[in-house]
Amino acid sequence: MNQFIEWVSQPWSWYVAGPMIGLTVPALLILGNKTFGISSSLRHICAACVPAGIPFFTYNWKKEIWNLLFVLGTAIGGFIAMNFLANPDTIVISEATQSDLRALGITNFSDLMPTEIFNWDTVLSGKGILFFVIGGLLVGFGTRYAGGCTSGHAIMGISSLQWPSLVATIFFMLGGFFMTHVLLAPLMKLVGF
Repeated sequence: MNQFIEWVSQPWSWYVAGPMIGLTVPALLILGNKTFGISSSLRHICAACVPAGIPFFTYNWKKEIWNLLFVLGTAIGGFIAMNFLANPDTIVISEATQSDLRALGITNFSDLMPTEIFNWDTVLSGKGILFFVIGGLLVGFGTRYAGGCTSGHAIMGISSLQWPSLVATIFFMLGGFFMTHVLLAPLMKLVGF
């Protein structure tokens, strides 16, 4: 059993993890032409909990219960992986990335997430409200406006040859590059990082 846990907790190569993610598409198609995506689960939760009368939430959400179970399994799997299967090795971050992060005031590279940003003091500050609350609302709005999230469009949409998914994925990537290389440093300085 210890050998299995050791094997599972080591970093997996792209040529193992990538095909495993890619196999979700044919699996979902075989299981009944289901559409993969995480963001749609919020709509299903709202449809189950919000009183009737709002047209956007008036549909048979019970047909999508598999999606809610998938999201629940993702959360449980993440908890198990982080708390019981975490790789004890130091996280390897390239020198160029470390240099860029130091310029933004991030110096602790021992954890999966930078502790200078992801801690309770930051979350409960003005910076935290800007990054986590307002940023989260913008991500949620953009996801619904684009008709799905990056995983839904990039994994399911492109592989099923949907033109809107290709366009959405291109703009997700361009937006990420623009934020990282143009807006991030001035925004971090503005809020005091």
